[in-house]
Amino acid sequence: MTIEQWVKELASITNKENIKINESLKKYTMTKLGGKADVFVMPETEEEAEEIVKYTYENKIPLLLLGNGSNMIVRDGGVRGIVLNLSKLNKIQIDENQVYAQSGALIIDVSKKAAEASLTGLEFACGIPGSVGGAMAMNAGAYGGEIKDIIVHSTVLTKQGKRLVLTKDELELGYRKSIIAQEGYIVLSSLFQLEKGNKEEIDAKIADLTFKRESKQPLEYPSAGSVFKRPPGYFAGKLIQDSGLQGKGVGGAEVSTKHAGFIINKGNATATDYIETIKMVQRVVKEKFNVDLELEVKIVGED
Repeated sequence: MTIEQWVKELASITNKENIKINESLKKYTMTKLGGKADVFVMPETEEEAEEIVKYTYENKIPLLLLGNGSNMIVRDGGVRGIVLNLSKLNKIQIDENQVYAQSGALIIDVSKKAAEASLTGLEFACGIPGSVGGAMAMNAGAYGGEIKDIIVHSTVLTKQGKRLVLTKDELELGYRKSIIAQEGYIVLSSLFQLEKGNKEEIDAKIADLTFKRESKQPLEYPSAGSVFKRPPGYFAGKLIQDSGLQGKGVGGAEVSTKHAGFIINKGNATATDYIETIKMVQRVVKEKFNVDLELEVKIVGED
């Protein structure tokens, strides 16, 4: 099948304006890096997403899910096949102490809506730059809280396009992992259970966490956030700092001088620069401390 045929078939599922050919992925990634997607599609409903996943599976077309692009590095050669972006599925609804959010909603926005409704339990997510889908796949966490503390269930699609509703236990949420990431499921929506709280206290906590984040993280530069998982018994940032790597890098990519766990794009980096900087950090930390730094970010696409 040709790309033109894919586009024609996709146009029978979603509006043609939602389909783009040879779309640069730089504008969809937090690093502002990456090549082009053969076809980029943004469905408007969960049913459209379901049909697109079924279509790609049945026709053996490679499919990549790209959320808010906060945890993904796209190589310079771009992505073959179809890239699915669910940012139009961004509904957030509150019913008493429960919050329903579609996968394309930003977890920061869900945290804000919860605070507006005087619901506590999601303050930790006020600075996490990903989508609800990405937060679910990663069991995102910060400042002592994580998704598994508040999740009731998630509705997901299998690779075949079949819908499943997975309970908290079935999601198998652990440190930066889940059955979603393991099986390649695509999140459609999630339901969170929060508690009634004091709005002033909730707002104060969010303000405090926001200050901590802004003062410690290099938010003025594009980056993939925290690049490495926390190694058992260590902190990745501390190991990198103690290796003397801050300010070092390849090309336009650099280990942040503000937070050693972040690699920034100073403005002219390529994805290759970014990936080579990651490899350099892993190599030096291994040499100095004999610790293997495991990636928290996902690297996709072609060189």
